Amino acid sequence: MHDNQPRTSTPDTLPEVITRYLKAHHAHDTATAITAFTREATVIDDDNTYDGTEAIEGWLDRSATEFTYTIHLTDAQQTDATRYIATHHLEGNFPGGTIDLRYQFTLRDGLIERLVIEP
Repeated sequence: MHDNQPRTSTPDTLPEVITRYLKAHHAHDTATAITAFTREATVIDDDNTYDGTEAIEGWLDRSATEFTYTIHLTDAQQTDATRYIATHHLEGNFPGGTIDLRYQFTLRDGLIERLVIEP
């Protein structure tokens, strides 16, 4: 990307590794979701940092059972050659009941190296 402007994507134009992670995460399939990350990946969610696949696997397992919610992809952007943002709308039994979250992915060697989830 030469113009440094985010480009809107659709779910079918996101990299395979991101769609694999998102589908597996939404299906509570931790075994598949974890294959999308590098061994030394970092996830930051709800002001907590999870470093490495063991910590990320624990986070995935906990997040699958903590709340019940629906999730819909509302926007996707590529911000540079290795960075993507997938915005999701969630509705469920968590505090507040609805929220829009930005899943900010950084890729390395075809895998997720960093994921930051924030409003």
